[in-house]
Amino acid sequence: MERIATLAILGDSAAYGIGDVDKEGNPRGWSYYLAKSFEDPLVYVNFSRPGAQSVEVLKTQLPKALDYKPDIAAVIVGGNDLLRNGFSPEAFYTNLREIVSSLNKLNVQILLLQLHDPTQILPIPQILARVLRRRVNAVNAATYAVAREFNSHVLHTRKIANIYERKVWHIDRMHPSRLGHQMIAFHFREILKKYWNIKDIEIVQPEVKSKRESMSWMLRNGTPWFFKRSFDLLPAAIILMGIELGKCIFKRSAENSQLYFPNFPNHFEQEFQQVHEARVS
Repeated sequence: MERIATLAILGDSAAYGIGDVDKEGNPRGWSYYLAKSFEDPLVYVNFSRPGAQSVEVLKTQLPKALDYKPDIAAVIVGGNDLLRNGFSPEAFYTNLREIVSSLNKLNVQILLLQLHDPTQILPIPQILARVLRRRVNAVNAATYAVAREFNSHVLHTRKIANIYERKVWHIDRMHPSRLGHQMIAFHFREILKKYWNIKDIEIVQPEVKSKRESMSWMLRNGTPWFFKRSFDLLPAAIILMGIELGKCIFKRSAENSQLYFPNFPNHFEQEFQQVHEARVS
């Protein structure tokens, strides 16, 4: 009798497939490449949505996924939480923990993703980069804490060779390109191949886009996004940059939010310190 698996995808635009579309403009992304590589029958459901934050994944996407009683679930979230005004690392940790705990009760194999360092590829002021890096590190600290507690698998994005090469990233430099999505699928396949029959992920080198094509995309898609986010994140970013500049001028540590995540035993992850601290502005 054939083994039938159910793969459920929860999360934001990185799970939805932004940065990789087919000829009709439909998103594919890493989960598409991973799903089609299963050699046994597979039920594949993707509940992710661009712009989703952890609270939406918890309240809206998770109940739908649980109805399918998945064998494998990928939870890719955090990028939109940290880009919002009023970002709360504690709230993100609480939401992610509840999501993973609910899946864990059904003995689901859970896949999580370490966020890359966006300051390596985004041309932004150094002061803002410092704030953004702390927020990303806070999300990653929470992700690893939850993974250790529930023995979840984490894809160490920052360990992927050549991860910050320009061709790995979409024109917006925030989402993976088609090549980037294929690389992520490849590494998730490396995690799952111990448990499932999954053939190799084909990685196709991308075509080089002209500057005209890139500029056209940015005007059509990037500009509306920027103006939309300006009303939310930009005012907070200006304030945070001012605080950061004050630290640099007066050379003293301002009061920061400190988060401590306990180290739960986990045979999947043994290389992290006993206590994780993230300082978040």
